[in-house]
Amino acid sequence: MPRSGRPKSITTPRMKKLVRDRIRRNPLRSMRKMAAEVHISKGSMQNLVKNELDFRSYKRKTVHFLSETIKLKRLSRSKGLLTRLEIENLDRFLFSDEKLFSIEQATNKQNDTILAPNSSSIPEDVLYVARTQKPRSIMVWTGISANGRTPLIFIPEGVKINAATYRQLILEPVIKHSSRNIFRNQPFVFQQDGAPAHTANITQKWLHENISGFLSKEEWPPSSPDLNPMDFSIWAILGAKACAKSHNNLDSLKRSLAKEWEKIPQEVLRAAVESFPTRLRSVVKNKGGYIE
Repeated sequence: MPRSGRPKSITTPRMKKLVRDRIRRNPLRSMRKMAAEVHISKGSMQNLVKNELDFRSYKRKTVHFLSETIKLKRLSRSKGLLTRLEIENLDRFLFSDEKLFSIEQATNKQNDTILAPNSSSIPEDVLYVARTQKPRSIMVWTGISANGRTPLIFIPEGVKINAATYRQLILEPVIKHSSRNIFRNQPFVFQQDGAPAHTANITQKWLHENISGFLSKEEWPPSSPDLNPMDFSIWAILGAKACAKSHNNLDSLKRSLAKEWEKIPQEVLRAAVESFPTRLRSVVKNKGGYIE
């Protein structure tokens, strides 16, 4: 039927099918290249993809490697942990982890932006974040629960974490007394990942003899930083605060880390811990695959 207005020339059924098929063959195609290939403007292509095809842009993610064998172990062990949580209170779990912090300023390429009329008006010390080839750094260990936290343990520079140093610097002075300091002399469950120092036979033997309960090396899912509240949440919060600016030396970095660690509200730690069962169920739902 006759109608007013300019007839559609871009968002036609033929053009939509053409673009949809191109995206399905290669979802990494850029809007600019597709627009050039079909001889339309980039703006028209963006409008077609967003409003007509209802597609959205998503950033690619860097994740830990998961083989099929690892996926099966993640699946079975996540099911086992969910079963364990049916009889043990999540508030009795102590999650732990180590992380390396450097004296350099932390940055987030996605969120760190600068408002300015043009790049030339931005001071160099604001625009650029300098990086060196081998910045001085320090290994930090800590643990969290829904109701408390351990202090930060700074591993001396140059000391390698093996079963002996792990027991000497962390297990004996910290974990052994967590039941009194955090759990008020009540039984608790200690979590650690699959690092060699953690899964060593002498470490497992010590935990069995000295801790009321712990997740053995056969219970914690392998390659699962997405399940440890320290890994998927708390380390990033601490790093963003303590390393908001670069430090001149390791002592300055240590003071900043210790200060910011005490300032993190317990409600934030509890929220991270309480997301653990939900993440376990996501692993089961995805058959051991990626969940974020």
